[in-house]
Amino acid sequence: MQLEQDLEHLKYPIGKFTYEDNTSPELRQQRIEELAATPAELRRAVEGLTDAQLDTTYRPGGWTVRQVVHHVADASINGFIRAKLTLTESQPLVKTFEENEWVTLPDSKLPVDASLKLLEGVHERLDTLLRSLPTESFSLAFTHPMSGLNTLDRLLAYFAWHGRQHTAHITSLRNREGW
Repeated sequence: MQLEQDLEHLKYPIGKFTYEDNTSPELRQQRIEELAATPAELRRAVEGLTDAQLDTTYRPGGWTVRQVVHHVADASINGFIRAKLTLTESQPLVKTFEENEWVTLPDSKLPVDASLKLLEGVHERLDTLLRSLPTESFSLAFTHPMSGLNTLDRLLAYFAWHGRQHTAHITSLRNREGW
């Protein structure tokens, strides 16, 4: 039982994603700020790591630190596109992406700085976009093939959590390893 709890904590160091559909303006603003902070937080998390450390998995059966950084950039690009589609189309159907396959592609072996720079640009644009929206825009929705109808508010909540979650994978590994 303890082993299962330990493995669960390694997989979800900040807890599983949850969302309640009653977002206050203050909570929405907090999520936008968390999303905006993701690139700098992730950069700090990997700062000074060697290639060997970057190629270490954050948990048994998990991705390497390098793959995690590239994944966060991949996911953020997809999130940005989903937000833009939601704002310009009526309940668009968005695509999924095979994240476990994407992290095995050759670009996921690049130095992490490539994805950190990409992440900074995407998040700067997303931050500007989200801060400019009227409150009612956050109730606009898209359809995801696996999770169904999702609002822009839920997308924001998810990606704020997602950045913190993956950053915590790296920082908790660093703490455990004494890096």
